[in-house]
Amino acid sequence: MFLLVLLHIMQTAVLIRSCPVLCVCSSGMTEPRLVQCSDAGMSTLPVNVPADTVKLRLEKTLISRVPRAAFYNLSELRFLWLTYNTITSVHPSSFVNLKALRELRLDGNRLTAFPWEGLRDMPRLQTLGLNNNRLTSLPAHAALFLPNITYLDLSSNRLTMLPAELLDLWFPLPELQGGPVQRKILGLHDNPWLCDCQISMLTSLSMSVGSPVVLIDQLLMCSRSVGQSGLLLTQDDLSRCMRPSVQPAATRVISPLGSNVILRCDASGYPTPTLTWIKTSPSTVIQESPRVGVRWSIISLNGLSYKDAGEYRCQARNMAGISEAPIKLRVMGITRLSRFPKRKSQKTLSKPSPKYRKRPRTPDVYNLKEKESPNITNAPTILPNNTPDI
Repeated sequence: MFLLVLLHIMQTAVLIRSCPVLCVCSSGMTEPRLVQCSDAGMSTLPVNVPADTVKLRLEKTLISRVPRAAFYNLSELRFLWLTYNTITSVHPSSFVNLKALRELRLDGNRLTAFPWEGLRDMPRLQTLGLNNNRLTSLPAHAALFLPNITYLDLSSNRLTMLPAELLDLWFPLPELQGGPVQRKILGLHDNPWLCDCQISMLTSLSMSVGSPVVLIDQLLMCSRSVGQSGLLLTQDDLSRCMRPSVQPAATRVISPLGSNVILRCDASGYPTPTLTWIKTSPSTVIQESPRVGVRWSIISLNGLSYKDAGEYRCQARNMAGISEAPIKLRVMGITRLSRFPKRKSQKTLSKPSPKYRKRPRTPDVYNLKEKESPNITNAPTILPNNTPDI
């Protein structure tokens, strides 16, 4: 009994010693380990954080940067709060090995940019809080790393424009949906948004029945130029914008080898969408629309060869979104000789010409006589004795 008590005391002492300086650690039989550091004099990330930590809170400190692989040893971490510090930079590889992380909060810091590509190291992340920072732009490539995020708070920053790629991510077209769309909660209020179609479409679509997006605050302020007084979005502004729609003249085209073919597509939307032709394999931009305002585009292919065959996509883009339609081109030509039926099969199908028809074989008369008279033999001829000698 005494040994058991001593062992328990030693384990407790080890746990206490493993807690970082200026931090508080707590854990129980049923509760996961929590490490909280909120000392106003802390200027660097704590070291020796227990490896089994599930929740780490670093709040109201003087920490100004998050270095590379800052939490590499915390593979079991699920909640990471770095709120209301003085963080100005986050390394793109800061979150390496955080494969179990579900929630990341960086509220109330001094970030002017965020490494969106770093989200690849957190495949299970669902909650991302970046509100009350100094973010000035939201890049288009951020949409590549946000499909699994269901709660994104970007409120109280300095954002002015919303990329069309994010609208396509949050409001996918019905033909592009692979299954049920997971509802997302967005915080975009208290930003000096410009009055463009992205904001208008976002606001109108979020108000529709069954919308996949819920705004934390739907009263988005919009300013026509940064620094001027904000204006509320009006209903007239909401009704102006329309996502582009593409209508190809034909979805499947078959043309002979060496011929000329013209592919055409028309588009609708407001503002007038810009049209671009893209060949799928390899993915190359073939031709763009000649000028802004054109609602149709054509591409001419002269002297078709086999390499021209494939799928062409007509893509329409405006401030309200992106849409595209595929057109498949098939080139028909002379097939190779190896594809013809074998020559033997042709002989069996065609009848021989009468001119070259073989004559029927005449039977051997002598053989027939032999067969009819089997007792007759070919004896030698004997001359009579009285025959004079010549």
